[in-house]
Amino acid sequence: MRAGVITFPGSNCDRDIAVALAAAGARVERLWHAETRLPRLDLIVLPGGFTYGDYLRCGAIAARAAVMTEVVRRAAAGVPVLGICNGFQILAEAGLLPGALISNAGLKFICRPVALEVATSASPFTAGYAPGQTIELPIAHHDGCYVCTPDDLARLEGEDRIALRYLENPNGSLGRVAGVLGPGRNVLGLMPHPERAADPRTGGTDGLVMLRSLVEALG
Repeated sequence: MRAGVITFPGSNCDRDIAVALAAAGARVERLWHAETRLPRLDLIVLPGGFTYGDYLRCGAIAARAAVMTEVVRRAAAGVPVLGICNGFQILAEAGLLPGALISNAGLKFICRPVALEVATSASPFTAGYAPGQTIELPIAHHDGCYVCTPDDLARLEGEDRIALRYLENPNGSLGRVAGVLGPGRNVLGLMPHPERAADPRTGGTDGLVMLRSLVEALG
């Protein structure tokens, strides 16, 4: 499985996810935000960080980067796209996922492991988990409160597109949403960091399950 990790100015988790994907068995290619063409890829990853200093809104400037035209095109063609933390914000700002990520309810940066419920296993990202399973992944964000319209939330729930929910709600997200799937189920945005739970020596392996699930599904 060939994965491409895109680095934007201000990305700071790009190497982390590249290392974790390699540990899961993927062949990883590092890519730059100014690219207008991408090689053949089985998975595209938008990593965490603070792209463009989080000016305007988190992810708003990165969503207009040259590479995003190709990311949107590949997603429409069915290529899986994973957006983690700032990557989730970019996907929402680019219109690949509904809703938006706003400042946490407590208006503070939160950095700690959190318990999550796997809301669906019907995606290549979550197929390695059982529905309803509790896992633990770290979060690290100031703007991770997920909001959307009532119609969008009803659609996400009705189409089984909420991937992960917080057991407790550290940031005030609507419906305790921690991760959502796109309409084709090949795009996932999540605020928790699976790459930070990919080694038992540095925070457990619940995130490695997600990355290995992708490698197995996309083989």
